[in-house]
Amino acid sequence: METLLGYLSEQELLGWEVWIDDGFFLLAMAIFVLELIRLGFKRQLSWNMAGDSLTNFITLAAFIVLSAALIAAAYTGLFYWVYTDFSLTQLPMSWWTVLGCLILADLAYYWEHRFLHRVGIGWATHTVHHSSPYFNISVAYRFGPLDGLFPLPFHLPLVMLGFHPAMVFLCETVVQVYQTLLHTEAVGKLPRPVEAVMNTPSHHRVHHATNRQYLDKNYAGILIIWDRMFGTFAKEEEPVRYGVFPRINSINPFTVFFHGFTKLFQRMWQADSLSQSLKYLIKPPSWAWEQEQLKRRQSAVTESK
Repeated sequence: METLLGYLSEQELLGWEVWIDDGFFLLAMAIFVLELIRLGFKRQLSWNMAGDSLTNFITLAAFIVLSAALIAAAYTGLFYWVYTDFSLTQLPMSWWTVLGCLILADLAYYWEHRFLHRVGIGWATHTVHHSSPYFNISVAYRFGPLDGLFPLPFHLPLVMLGFHPAMVFLCETVVQVYQTLLHTEAVGKLPRPVEAVMNTPSHHRVHHATNRQYLDKNYAGILIIWDRMFGTFAKEEEPVRYGVFPRINSINPFTVFFHGFTKLFQRMWQADSLSQSLKYLIKPPSWAWEQEQLKRRQSAVTESK
């Protein structure tokens, strides 16, 4: 109890963030090797899967370069500026406040994740993560160009509430690290009490599915209760088909990394009006797909005349 109530320093929180992030990456790589061995025994390992996995890590490297060069410094500076000058209070740094911050960070992640799926410009970057037709630990490291930018507006309110930026960064890392473990087919359904409260590999397989009944479901980070509360939960019932629609059918890292924005800009360029062009930025991907189908039907009617 004394440990939980004891105060923490900024250096301790940042140290924990680095230790968790770097240490878990090594653990994830070990799990990935075991996954490959398992697939090899099941005769499900292919050169295309190996190439896809390599592409996942190349997108990770590109994401790190972009984040470090364009986002990280401004992101960090903004959080500390808001905390110093605009926070409602400045909460003590203890493990109790870390726990509270983690729960709120998990809730913030749910809404950030839902935004990325339901807004055109968000999906342009997040579609990279979903475009793999496979599902293994390496897919967790498949990032899009602007994936490091969108957490900012959803987690900045935590700093305004008085949580120290280092605490928020730590909690963001914990949520992301937990998510990494979910990208596997090697783990079936867990006991019902766990499946009822926690996000699990089963729930996250649903999230990566292209099956119609699974679309836009299970956005949770750590706690699946957010999806149950906000009406976006689906249980894994039928076999999952992974990827995006339409499939990109490529393991070229450049194609994979930029295909979401390439598709978005093509749609905006070919739009019938400036208003429609701007709607591609803010409307859900399903709306963009419906617009394409409408244009094809109109084109078919015109050609038949």
